[in-house]
Amino acid sequence: MISKRIAAGFIAVGFLGFLDSSYLAAKYYLGTPINCSIFEGCNQVAGSPYAVMFGLPVALYGVLYYLAIFIATIAALDAGSAKIFRLVSWATVLGLLASAYFTYIQGFVIGAWCLYCLGSALTSTTLFVLGIFARRNVVVSQ
Repeated sequence: MISKRIAAGFIAVGFLGFLDSSYLAAKYYLGTPINCSIFEGCNQVAGSPYAVMFGLPVALYGVLYYLAIFIATIAALDAGSAKIFRLVSWATVLGLLASAYFTYIQGFVIGAWCLYCLGSALTSTTLFVLGIFARRNVVVSQ
């Protein structure tokens, strides 16, 4: 059974991740600087060779990932499919691994921090934790 509370968390956090990644992707394609208020390394990180994979900005992969989480969760709720929801919960492992890798790259290879990248890491980590709860069915459906 799908926990509506956890699904709502997936939808909300997935949407926030989508917005964050969309901002970074838009900045990449527009070629404009990123407005970074806390850290000053946003443009250094976004301009590094690690910001592009297979010819596409990493932020675009984030857009697709978060959009997939968002849409698949809504589809699972609409269909009442615990199987789809479980698949979505397992997909969060990929997001966590990608975020861990890119956070490591920021801190230990580039030596700069991007606020929006860290925001994406936080949202993917939150989705991963929600995914653990979803897989273990800790929260009873409401």
